[in-house]
Amino acid sequence: MKHVTVLIVGMLLLALGAQGAIRLLADHGNAGLLAWLPGGFAVRLTLYATAAVAGALLAGWGGKQTKRNGRGR
Repeated sequence: MKHVTVLIVGMLLLALGAQGAIRLLADHGNAGLLAWLPGGFAVRLTLYATAAVAGALLAGWGGKQTKRNGRGR
């Protein structure tokens, strides 16, 4: 169950990070969830990209562990 939770959290991070980065690239003024963060465009884009990469890594690891434990096919 722990690996499934990691998989879900990873997928959420991936979706939020990718969606936020695309939104920020399309409209520099629309920072989304990170609007409160000081530092401007570059800092926000870096954090969105980091969240997307971390989410992809977590989801990949969680998926492999779930399959290894026989819960996924």
